[in-house]
Amino acid sequence: MELTVIAVDIAKKVFQLHWVDPDTGSIERMKLKRAQVLPWFANRESAIVAMEACGGAHEWGRQLMKLGHEVRLLPPKMVRPFVHRNKTDAADARAIWTASQQPDMRFVPVKTEAQQVVLALHRIRAQLMKMRIMQTNELRGLLYEFGIVLPESHRALLEELPGALRDAQGKLPAMLIESLNEQLHRVRQLDADIGAVERRLAQHMREMPACKTLAEIPGIGLLTATAIVASMGSPTAFKDAREFAAWIGLVPRQVGTGGRVRQLGISKRGDAYLRTLLMHGARALVRSDKGQAWPWLAELLKRRPYCVAVAAVANKLARTIWAVLAKGQAWKASAW
Repeated sequence: MELTVIAVDIAKKVFQLHWVDPDTGSIERMKLKRAQVLPWFANRESAIVAMEACGGAHEWGRQLMKLGHEVRLLPPKMVRPFVHRNKTDAADARAIWTASQQPDMRFVPVKTEAQQVVLALHRIRAQLMKMRIMQTNELRGLLYEFGIVLPESHRALLEELPGALRDAQGKLPAMLIESLNEQLHRVRQLDADIGAVERRLAQHMREMPACKTLAEIPGIGLLTATAIVASMGSPTAFKDAREFAAWIGLVPRQVGTGGRVRQLGISKRGDAYLRTLLMHGARALVRSDKGQAWPWLAELLKRRPYCVAVAAVANKLARTIWAVLAKGQAWKASAW
């Protein structure tokens, strides 16, 4: 028997549902308060529940799967074209219902709680890094106004700043020196917080064989290994390595008309955080190797600009990651 498709527009308080009755063909709409959603689905037969992959969607997906329903999470940008007029909860639910039945629709796998925990640590670390950059840039800018030039490197800044503040005590007011010392204390506290998060991620990697396997690949470290394993879920969700690279946005964007197809820069679709990590890893690999270990890399640098070569290496890293996880084999240097 074909399952009924029920679209759910997630909200903080009131959820909007949209489905078509399989017996009568009539369009059904319903509003449910947050506390009424699970009891309502618990009293229904198994159905396909379609939702946008937005905040809270993975938790709702896990709860609905426990009740015996099949959950399909849709990327929000794939739903938006089906909202024809004004954006309302009812229109969003109808758009979700329509988009979920498109033949070429790609769904987002429902993440486990453990995967979301790892990704939450990554988000916390990224936010702390952003705050540290803001604080250190402000220190440089404030002292530059008084003729004190500090290095750009974060580590070099922390080494030279205490001495610079001691030297400036004679010509700068005490209240400014005290404020700058407090700012320096905040930066050091952020360093400690970032280190604590990284230690938790390192502990997780030691407990995950897949993460340890990925860390053996050149250019793949702690952050990239843990983030990719938590984000991709099962590698079998992708039919091949190129599809995984395209999911991250590391394949050329194409524009075609009249039978002629042009390839542009990378598409930059998918998770920007994963793509950034792979690009950083590829850049470090290209800079450190310079074609000494892999002749193909030296030939690539001769034929293409540096940034293009980095993007190509990032694409190769993504394909290698999928192959290692999908085939369950360790990385071999001879394969490169």
